[in-house]
Amino acid sequence: MTEFNYSEIKPGIDRDEILKRMKNSLSDFRFTHCLRVEEVSRQLAQKFGGDVSRAGLAGLLHDYAKERSDEEFISVIKEKQLDPQLLKYNNAIWHGVVGAEIVKDELGIYDEDVLNAIRRHTVGSTNMTQVDKCVFVADFIEPKRDFPGITEAREYAKKSLDSAVAYELKHSLAHLIDQNREIYPETFISYNYWITKGDL
Repeated sequence: MTEFNYSEIKPGIDRDEILKRMKNSLSDFRFTHCLRVEEVSRQLAQKFGGDVSRAGLAGLLHDYAKERSDEEFISVIKEKQLDPQLLKYNNAIWHGVVGAEIVKDELGIYDEDVLNAIRRHTVGSTNMTQVDKCVFVADFIEPKRDFPGITEAREYAKKSLDSAVAYELKHSLAHLIDQNREIYPETFISYNYWITKGDL
């Protein structure tokens, strides 16, 4: 397995120890997905001039809390006094926005670029950095993803991160609407912003 060194983000960080924790708390499917997103995030950062290490670490950890219980997320929202509106939603939103707090507490990672990329990978943002965009897009296009529109998503990702972000938000909103699902307000705001930036 490829070895990456993230010591410039957190001195003394032990990737092997993080991988062991993830392997113990995630299904094999989710664990290997995280490894692929780490790799693709790094590739995108390399290609589009982002911080490769921060994109990689955020990509690795983006689903760190994905398989935690609803009760744990609700407890963190209340303890950390996060936006109470979050309580109206579910794991699809929580594992990013709230998951970043769990990463901070359990792994001692306080780098806001890394934490914001984890927070924003579920809902987007009008303030997305290159690191945010790399993780957001990598999560969508990693090699094992297979759904209607994936070919177009990968083509947009070759062209520009902004186009890929716009396409993903458009695709995700259409899917949620089709499923009669409630949409987190930040996702609408992100869509309205990025749809004018990406060349779709």
